[in-house]
Amino acid sequence: MIRNILLTIKYDGTDFSGWQRQPNVPTVQAEVERVLGVLCADDIEINGTSRTDAGVHALGQRANFLGEFAIPTENIKRAANSMLNPAIQITEVKEVELGFHARFDCKGKTYEYRIHNGRECDPFQRNYCYFVNRQLDTDKMKEAAAHILGTHDFKCFQASGGEEKRTTVRTVSDISVDVSQWSPERAMPDESDDRWFAPRDITIRVTGDGFLYNMVRIIAGTLVDVGLGKLEPEEVKDAIESLDRCKAGHTAPPQGLFLKEIYFD
Repeated sequence: MIRNILLTIKYDGTDFSGWQRQPNVPTVQAEVERVLGVLCADDIEINGTSRTDAGVHALGQRANFLGEFAIPTENIKRAANSMLNPAIQITEVKEVELGFHARFDCKGKTYEYRIHNGRECDPFQRNYCYFVNRQLDTDKMKEAAAHILGTHDFKCFQASGGEEKRTTVRTVSDISVDVSQWSPERAMPDESDDRWFAPRDITIRVTGDGFLYNMVRIIAGTLVDVGLGKLEPEEVKDAIESLDRCKAGHTAPPQGLFLKEIYFD
């Protein structure tokens, strides 16, 4: 009997050329399909909700696949994780209706973009955050983020080279800029350096019904440009209304981006 299995997957994207299967390069999709093919004794093709780019991470990627196979659903997680590249882990497995599709039935997603704002960056965190060594004005970043909330044509936040979309109108239902100050013992000042400022971690969270190519990274880069004083908060509103990519900020690097959660209802 054909079954439809929905997976929740987390992964460190550092050493992968993104989610989507490509020839001659390591991808998350190809690795998961390789392992499922062994377990199911058949060629397996999975449908992922989000096609994350090279270097981007996931805490809650979702993917489904159909097939006829003997392994019980409840055993797939344990068996697959014992064979997967250790940078990938399946966190949940469940059987769903045959008509369910992880990409087309998605109702929304939450992304996190992580920034370390300080004079120095921990080398062990370099693959998991955007290091900005000039002090960011987070109040202005929050003010700018408020202009992104709601339903807009977000063409100014779309990079070239992605899949052509029927419309660039999207709804951002929630966006926040959260700041976590480091404890004093981790932030001893260098009094000889008048550029010193207390380091902190900044997390930008964006929830929407869908995202354009590199949209979250461009939002993050735009908010960083606001925090650095290169753009004023009101200019973010102007950029959205203009539909002009050149009026938005830079594209933040991939290593700070995490696909946090996917919603189906």
